[in-house]
Amino acid sequence: MAKIEIYTKAFCGYCARAKALLDSKGADYEEYDITMGGPRRPEMIQRAGGRTTVPQIFIDDRHIGGSDELAALERQGGLDPLLT
Repeated sequence: MAKIEIYTKAFCGYCARAKALLDSKGADYEEYDITMGGPRRPEMIQRAGGRTTVPQIFIDDRHIGGSDELAALERQGGLDPLLT
């Protein structure tokens, strides 16, 4: 199974949507809550090429992007191959 990391914030609808899609695939993921900032926020920004919005999703250290990019990857049939 792929290593999935997702940076989120509390009360984020896009984060909930991305996690729901991953959950529907039975994918396990490591969630980093950056609601109050902390050391994970600068890490996320650096890994995501300067993006500051959440969620930011990584599969096997490959930056996928946010919820919209994850959903587009699923529509194109590209998500399942990354998860196996």
